[in-house]
Parts: sequence; structure tokens; C-alpha cells
Amino acid sequence: MHPRVVAFVLVSALAHMQKKWTPIGATSSGNQVYVDAKSVKRTGSLVAATVRVVFTTPVKTPSGTWMSSRTSATFDCAAKKLAAKENVYYGDAKETKVVDRKVNKMPGYGPALGGSMGALALDYLCKSR
Repeated sequence: MHPRVVAFVLVSALAHMQKKWTPIGATSSGNQVYVDAKSVKRTGSLVAATVRVVFTTPVKTPSGTWMSSRTSATFDCAAKKLAAKENVYYGDAKETKVVDRKVNKMPGYGPALGGSMGALALDYLCKSR
């Protein structure tokens, strides 16, 4: 295959992958936050979505280094709270190496702390209603 064709295919694939994640801002520590637009499901005042955080500075933990995370959560727009169902932490930029996975068997609603991923996602998802 001609090198220009290969380059075009790679750029097109990358652009398609990037469209999946909508940037919604940065946390108070400067980490970029994104929402997977295809994951957003609304039911009354509840919004379920997957949110991604790319860490500006990788986070060192006993289980390994975190480069990014994805959180599946339900956001209660009326109560201004969220319940995280699952958190997955990745050790590489391409998000292929899972370093840690936490599943909440009984997620409970709690406040979204100011400047956090949860607060950014709650504001974004509840304003775009």
C-alpha cells in the first residue's frame, strides 16, 4: 500500500477515535476530562455516562502507574449527586493496559467535589439537557 494511503487511513482512524470523546474541561489539578457521547443515556433527572480523565502527571500507585481512567457513573441532576459504578485505570497512553479496576457492587450517590471529574461531568451532562 502506498505510504500516503496508509497515512490517510491512520489519520482518519485517529480522528474517528477522538470524536468519541467530547472534551468538557479540566479538573482543578489540570487533568483533562472527556465524556463518551455515545454512552450518555437519560432517564428523567438521571444521566448515565462514561467519563474519561487523562492525568497530566501520571499517578504512581502500589498497583502501577495510572496514565488515565474511565468511570461509568450515574449523575442525578436534580440532587446534584453521582454514583460511580466502575473505575478503570490505564497504564499506557493508548488505554490498552489495565492497571486497576474497581467495581462498586452497590453504588451510592454522593456529592461531586468542586473541581473534580465528577463536578465537571455533572455540570456538563445536566446543562446539556
